[in-house]
Amino acid sequence: MATIKDVSKLAGVSVATVSRYLNKNGYVSKEAELAIAEVIEKLNYRPNTIARSLAGKKTATVGLMVPDILNPFFPELARAIEDAANTYGYTVMLCNTDNDPAKEQRYIETLLHKQVDGIIISSYTIQPGHLSGLQKAGIPVVLLDNVFSSDSVVSLTVENKRGGELAAEHLLELGCRKIAHICGPLSITSSRDRTAGFEAVSAGTDWFTPSLIGYSDFTVSGGYRTMKKLLADHPDLDGVFASNDLMAAGALKALSEAGRCVPEDVKVIGFDGIGLEMLSPELSTIAQPIYELGKTAMDVLVALIGKETGIETDQVFPVTLTAKQSTVG
Repeated sequence: MATIKDVSKLAGVSVATVSRYLNKNGYVSKEAELAIAEVIEKLNYRPNTIARSLAGKKTATVGLMVPDILNPFFPELARAIEDAANTYGYTVMLCNTDNDPAKEQRYIETLLHKQVDGIIISSYTIQPGHLSGLQKAGIPVVLLDNVFSSDSVVSLTVENKRGGELAAEHLLELGCRKIAHICGPLSITSSRDRTAGFEAVSAGTDWFTPSLIGYSDFTVSGGYRTMKKLLADHPDLDGVFASNDLMAAGALKALSEAGRCVPEDVKVIGFDGIGLEMLSPELSTIAQPIYELGKTAMDVLVALIGKETGIETDQVFPVTLTAKQSTVG
């Protein structure tokens, strides 16, 4: 089994430099970084996390809190975080909160008891008090898909409003003249922003009415129920933007049952870009850079654990339109 001394020798740098590289703590030149990374891959070197934990009084463990592991968005996110964590020698503890604030609080207490080095939180029910409590306890936190402007917690989000605009613009460009929107929970910042984007494009048209917006819960069944109601209220609708891909999948089912062909009669677009290749027709979507979000979250968390400075507190990632069969045939 390769040792840190082996890496140091082959990379032509000191053991201390390799240690700083592994722990993301202290200066390492770009040339040294590249040399060390190449040797680590060549030797398949894995740091002795137990020794590192004892030496630094750390557990080499981080927590990841997600609201619903059944939503494919979160396993994809967790995979990226775990991949990145492995390169740093960290283990990830996954906590599924089921959007339950009480369960969320219990997980926070458990993670504190386990003395994790940091926590990545993707939650729709987290409260500012929870975050400030973690900060007071000295636990670095990275927040995903949510923002608390009054806190100094690092948050990673995407251009949700722009995504809503792109979805509405796409449907209009394809000839849609009455577009419905399935909105997610209004308690969720990203959901409100996506709806705001849709409204920014649609509100100025002669067909728009608030009753074309239905409210759901980011689930397939929720999208199905809301689509049925929208069809009952607006049988002449010819486009649908759902605030996530699961609700869009539910909308496709409701439209099929109603005998409406997609995309000939109604064009449908979702949001997230999760792997739903089994859907027929294949779903058009506003894709988030899920893997990049997860990897960046872990990179930032390790930097916070290493007490690095100059870390940007609010990072916003672009979204992209992915047109498939549900809108373009």
